[in-house]
Amino acid sequence: MYAIVLDGARQLKVQPGQRIDIDLRSSLNEGDTFEFSSVLAIGGDEGLKLGTPQIAGAKVTAKVLGTEKGEKLYIQKFQRRKNYKRRTGHRQQYTRVEITEIAG
Repeated sequence: MYAIVLDGARQLKVQPGQRIDIDLRSSLNEGDTFEFSSVLAIGGDEGLKLGTPQIAGAKVTAKVLGTEKGEKLYIQKFQRRKNYKRRTGHRQQYTRVEITEIAG
């Protein structure tokens, strides 16, 4: 069984037991449960169920495992012959969750 959920502006295909990184939710602590209420599709043995645009009453439950940092990205700015060079870095923070249940 799998589901396609909407998280912010991203659509994610999830299955029970799968661990995924979602956008940082600072209000959640390790061990809390989290629900995706925007379920766009559910597929499994009985077929595919599509929402228009969402499936009413469907939800995906996940358990929060903690926060993670993404890989470091470097941003460089340069203008030739102007003695101008800048280099900055960025690491995006994520909340890691494990999908426990798909109900729909």
